[in-house]
Parts: sequence; C-alpha cells; structure tokens
Amino acid sequence: MTRAAVYLPDPPGWSAGPGRLGEVELDVLEVGPAHVVLPEVTVRDERGGALFTGEGLVFDPSAGGGPVAGAAADRAARAFGVVNAAFHAQRALRYVSGLLGHPLPRLLVRIGIHEQTRRWRGGHYRLPGQGLGADPDAASPDGEVHLSGGAGFVVTPGTAPYFCAPAHNAAIICHEVGHHVCRHTADFRLNRLRPPGQQTNKKTALDEGTSDVITAMLLGTPDIYGWHRHAVPETEQRRRKLDPRWTMAHFQGGPHSDPHADGTVWASACWSARRRVIDAGADPARFDTLLLRGLELAGRHNPAGFIGDALRERRHFSRLMAAMAEADPALAPDVLAAMAGHGIHLGVSNNDLSLSARARLSRQEPPSTSPTPRSPAIAYSTSPSR
Repeated sequence: MTRAAVYLPDPPGWSAGPGRLGEVELDVLEVGPAHVVLPEVTVRDERGGALFTGEGLVFDPSAGGGPVAGAAADRAARAFGVVNAAFHAQRALRYVSGLLGHPLPRLLVRIGIHEQTRRWRGGHYRLPGQGLGADPDAASPDGEVHLSGGAGFVVTPGTAPYFCAPAHNAAIICHEVGHHVCRHTADFRLNRLRPPGQQTNKKTALDEGTSDVITAMLLGTPDIYGWHRHAVPETEQRRRKLDPRWTMAHFQGGPHSDPHADGTVWASACWSARRRVIDAGADPARFDTLLLRGLELAGRHNPAGFIGDALRERRHFSRLMAAMAEADPALAPDVLAAMAGHGIHLGVSNNDLSLSARARLSRQEPPSTSPTPRSPAIAYSTSPSR
C-alpha cells in the first residue's frame, strides 16, 4: 500500500470545490515516470515528461495547474491528477465488483490525449472501432477512458480560480468509469457481438443516465456536477442534477437529441427509487446491487432476430427497469412506484412514455405513482412497442 493524496467525496461542500483533500492508502502495483498501475486500472499521463521520481504519491493539487501556472505547480498538478484518477477509478471498480461478485475487465485511463489538436475540459469512454465517436487513439478492446488535459477555470464565490483539469474532478472520472460498467454488463450497443476492433462508441440515454446515477451513488450526492456547473441553474436539465422534477415529459428522443439530457430523466428516476428504498428501511447498497445486477440481466438477454430490433429494445427505459425488478423482487414495488412518478412504466417504449407524460402535463395531471400490476418477469420477456 502506498500513501497518496486525493480528493475525497465531500457532499456537504461539493458545490464549493472538487472534494476534501486527504490522504489514503492506495493499492499500487507499479509506478512509472508518468503512470501508475493498480490491480484494476492503469492511469497514464500522455503529455510527456517525468512526473514521478520516487518521492511517493503525495502531491499538491496546485489549483489544477494549467498553462498559467508555473512549471513546478503544473507538474505537481499533473502528478496529483494521475493519482486522483487512479483512486476514484479503483474505488468505483471495487465497489461495483464487490456488489456483482466478480471483477470487470481492466481499465486504461489516459490523461492529456488529443491535446495536439484542441484544448478541452472533459472526458470520454472509447472502444476501438469506426463510425460515430470513433477514436484512432483507442486501442484497448476492453475500453479506455480519455481525460483531457483541461481548459478554462472554475470560479466559485470566495475561492480562487481552479483550472478545469478533469483528472481532478471525481464526477467526470466516475461517470466515465460508469460507461465501462455499462459496456461490460448491459452492453447497450451489443459490442460483444462485434469484432473487438469494430465496436461502436455511440452512447444511448440509458448509458449516459446509468453512468450519472452510478456517479451519484459513489459521490453520495444527486448534484454530481454541482461544482464545475454551479453557474448552471438547477432548474435547467443541462445541470444534470438528479432531481425529481425530470420526468418523461422532458425526454426528447430521436437521432438529434442529447443522450446526456435524456439520460438525466432515467438517472433522476433511479435516484428517486434509491431514496424510496432507503426510506423504506433498506440499505442503499441493496438498491445499488439491484441496479448493477439488473444491468447484467439485461445484458444476458440474447437478441433473437434482426440486430437492429435488439438495439432498439436496449434503448427502452422500461426494459432495464424490468430487469432491475427481476433482480430483487422484494424491492420491486418500491422501485416501480418511484419510477412511475417519473412517467416510466413497464412494457412501454420511450416514445410512448414521453407522449403520455406530455399529455398528462398539458392536462396538469400528476404522474401515476402506483406500481404497475404487471409481473416484472413477464414484462421483461415482452418487448416494448417501438
């Protein structure tokens, strides 16, 4: 075990900074000039230069470093970013693996990639392949997280500007790890049926929303992006706060919609279900297990017939919700009732759910909160209408 400085989740102060700075014992197998290898994940800074020279893994975050920081401060910030990303990726993968009862494939996290063409401030999850989201730098068929070197600053009241380095941002790290979880459980894009080098990176609303709720579970807050998006009002969907207000009436769908925004509806419904389970006296980890095992059940359902039909089915919120209910039938009534409050019901397509929710909204009717009488097992084996 190696002593390391990282940002720890800090829900009460989450909107004021990237977390609470602290030291942890990190399970490290190897430290190289600009990378660390852990049992579950390798994290590597791609921008060149030695970051680790034998002095350990405790570094000052230096307000994110960046181009206006001095060379020493930027080097410390980059080193801190590698360690911080490793900590949060390992923590996420260990939590998920512990609930599933088996490990997921190893993950590679690469920081500062694509810096030659543009400066950006986010991250993405990539698999080798072609088409939408194709990335020639993605090599691992098991999946890679690419984090930018950062751009711009976060300025919150009463604090100094903080360079937007995604490796310092636990929410971004956990969200991208969430995509790795989805790929190797529900497999929303059926990449397991494609050649390893010809996978697709197109994300669905379910993929984005599930990654957001996994992030909320790990960070202990529904306002997962509240620090770096604090300037975005909570009443706007692009804040991506897991708020009860987001229902299927806000779902857009279609080829030109934003899966992140549509995913907020699913993530909010899951968070409401988690809260209802907790209020009923259950351990929150029980809901987390229900979600993860539901993802696995959804992924094990082999498509029959035309692949396009199977892909369309995998977009439907109701399909994953039914698999979650099947994963823990005793919790199913609470979960289904909470999701019904967001306009999500078993056996109905996203489009029809959205139309129904908008009709209710126009009539100013409250959404139904009673659980559907249909059996989760029957609903899971029945494809929703398209």
